Amino acid sequence: MISQYTPLIEKSLESIRKSYSPYSRFKVGAAVLTKDNSIYSGTNIENISYSLTICAERVAVAKAISEGHKVIKAVAIATNKGHFVPPCGACRQFLKEFCDDMAVILVKSKSEVKIYMLSELLPESFKLKF
Repeated sequence: MISQYTPLIEKSLESIRKSYSPYSRFKVGAAVLTKDNSIYSGTNIENISYSLTICAERVAVAKAISEGHKVIKAVAIATNKGHFVPPCGACRQFLKEFCDDMAVILVKSKSEVKIYMLSELLPESFKLKF
């Protein structure tokens, strides 16, 4: 199962280098896989006013959405800390907006990953029913 996500995992690891994190030094890279198998990457972007900081996952999703993709199938998340780091609560809810469920791949290295479904990490998401 991991082999199907290899390009996504590699892109998340590459994206760590582009992080703008002068305050925390916590570098995060993410990559999302769209319904048509396009890949978009993102990195965290900090701001001295911490509330304006944006997570790598949301950057990657925003890039995909801005290019016309509305369905995300998977996200891979890597950091410079050498351990698995799941998406924050805000990112979990943000990701939920663009899928019914998706694979969330936590990346420690190219060969060390943990795969969850978003529904496992956010079992009772906020969703309006019309």
